[in-house]
Amino acid sequence: MKVNAILFDKDGTLFDFEASWADWVHGVIADLSDDTETLAETLAAEVRFDRAARRFLPDSPIIAGTLDEVSARLAPHLPGVTPQALSARINASSGSARMVPVTPLLPLLAGLRGRGLALGVATNAAVAEASAHLSAAGISAAFDFVAGCDSGYGAKPGPGMCRAFAETMGLDPAGVLMVGDSLHDLHAGRAAGMRVMAVLTGLATEADLAPHADAVLPHIGHLPGWLDADGI
Repeated sequence: MKVNAILFDKDGTLFDFEASWADWVHGVIADLSDDTETLAETLAAEVRFDRAARRFLPDSPIIAGTLDEVSARLAPHLPGVTPQALSARINASSGSARMVPVTPLLPLLAGLRGRGLALGVATNAAVAEASAHLSAAGISAAFDFVAGCDSGYGAKPGPGMCRAFAETMGLDPAGVLMVGDSLHDLHAGRAAGMRVMAVLTGLATEADLAPHADAVLPHIGHLPGWLDADGI
């Protein structure tokens, strides 16, 4: 079935994951630890973040997990802080993180819409964070649908957000392409009955993603060429 809609992940797909988040996470760890070196190293180890190199390790839960999952790992090391309070504290600042687009997004998205494609975003971030980042990038109006882990559809790798996009837009899931940088994205799209495209602008490698994807692209800027080849 031809592709008639594209559902994007946010972090690692629209925006380069490490370039966007490494400095912010480094700052959050410094803030939570009050610059206490031992505690900072403990927190960094919990979320698999190399402070010295300012890089995420490939198995970091931050890459594809939700903020609540990350907070549940950090809170036990912060006396008197509940996971819920920690999530609220971190979420309050995440929307101000400086996102680095993987390619000029506005012309790319305008071109996709010009093909008659419906566009959406499904992210394991909170919807307020997603909306802030899309707005800062000047691309909010390009999307017909934006859902986060707190939108009521569940989080990826569950298929809820993917199914909600198809249902909201009145689409057969078989005609929707889910595009993401992690196995969570690919599994969510596949479970919803969608085609799935992997991109290499997160931390997963082509070897990690290719067995689970219909195709792998360097970044979403290559989508128009792929669609042309697919006859869209």
